Amino acid sequence: MSAGCALANAGFRVTLIERRSYLGGRASSYLHPGVNEVIDNCQHALIGAYTNLLGFYRRIGVADKIHWTTDFTMIEPGGHRSVLGPSALPAPLHGLPRLLSTHAFSLADKLSLARAFTAILLGHADNPNESLGDWLRRHHQSRGAMDRFWRLVIASALNSDLDEISVSYAAMVIRGLFMDSPQAGAFGMSTVPLSDLYSGAEPHIARHGGRVLLNTNVESASWQEETQQWELRTRDDLITTDSLVLALPFEATAKLIPQMSPAEGAQKLLGQIKKHTHWPICSVHLWFDREMTDLDHAVLLDREIHWMYNKGRLQPWRKLKGGYLELVVSASRGFAALERKQAIDQAVAELAEFFPTVREARLEKAALVKEVRATFGVPPGIDSARPAAKDAPWPNCFLAGDWIATGWPSTMESAARSGHLAAEALCKVAGRPQIFLEPDLKPRGFMRLFS
Repeated sequence: MSAGCALANAGFRVTLIERRSYLGGRASSYLHPGVNEVIDNCQHALIGAYTNLLGFYRRIGVADKIHWTTDFTMIEPGGHRSVLGPSALPAPLHGLPRLLSTHAFSLADKLSLARAFTAILLGHADNPNESLGDWLRRHHQSRGAMDRFWRLVIASALNSDLDEISVSYAAMVIRGLFMDSPQAGAFGMSTVPLSDLYSGAEPHIARHGGRVLLNTNVESASWQEETQQWELRTRDDLITTDSLVLALPFEATAKLIPQMSPAEGAQKLLGQIKKHTHWPICSVHLWFDREMTDLDHAVLLDREIHWMYNKGRLQPWRKLKGGYLELVVSASRGFAALERKQAIDQAVAELAEFFPTVREARLEKAALVKEVRATFGVPPGIDSARPAAKDAPWPNCFLAGDWIATGWPSTMESAARSGHLAAEALCKVAGRPQIFLEPDLKPRGFMRLFS
């Protein structure tokens, strides 16, 4: 979508082909037949540092559909709350007062985190071939810091185990969330279903003379030397085009490559793809006969459920009489293996430890969503398996997708950034160079000395 909308703006006539009946891929919503409610396939959040995603939202006219906050409420079993967030101090000190006062971390934990943050600030965590787990052990992180910060906040944000994360990507998250500026670390959540959020892409492309083909699967793609065009075959049609952007997940790209024209370098690309793995994210959707909490969002400590999103409050258009919460479990293949009833029962039991009202309330309906291919992993050395947008080994063909070489982990920002990079590469080859990549937010305060 980001590639297509950018190219439409640049004057290209775009055809966007989607095999599903809706846009958004892994960031979409649908009517769940079991509960008769429109739900997201998983909660997707963003931060202020997502400049390309926000640029894409502005382009399609939905930037006003994001609810922003700068506070992170951390809740311990039993209900004790701590709030992390910015103060008036200059970056990177803006989060320090609340961190020092929080009950969730002991003095040893705070000193431990301070050591690690200082090392990241000084650039001592930029080795892409070292795992976050090894780095944390070298920096003698306390158990509380490991369990309540690194495993919960960082490992779940990157959706992988500590030993399966490159420390350089963890450092990127730390800088964006906690160091560069309060604006970069602001936390955003959609106030509408994800498919509604992205529905503006189709009319945007249409207004610029393009089209979107839903329920259409490309079965093969061949480059025709005599016409200097691509021929894309679907079940019912033959589509010709001057240029092709493959904006697919890595496994879908691997399936299509054998159905494309032979090219030197295709095996190398397949070899890179084989180095990628998926990690699941599970979400439990719960509807109660009453409101459970006045919080919009919370981080839940020491239990299997990690994140709480109060969708009834975040999406007031639903006009619910009771409460609707979405609970997210990241980086847990064990939870993903549970049967539906087991997973829901465990989630409700744990939720009651944070919000006692759950014990008195009536659970009216529930849904479990398992996104088994939610994100790709970012283990040490993964950058060598991430091709650039221009690295497709065919003429006038370009790669997009969150997994290509964007410099970002598996996020909506990486996806949007990849589309802008592919659009730039296409424009350059077409002799119509343009810049679509949005600049990163500039560090504020003292962080300007470390940029």
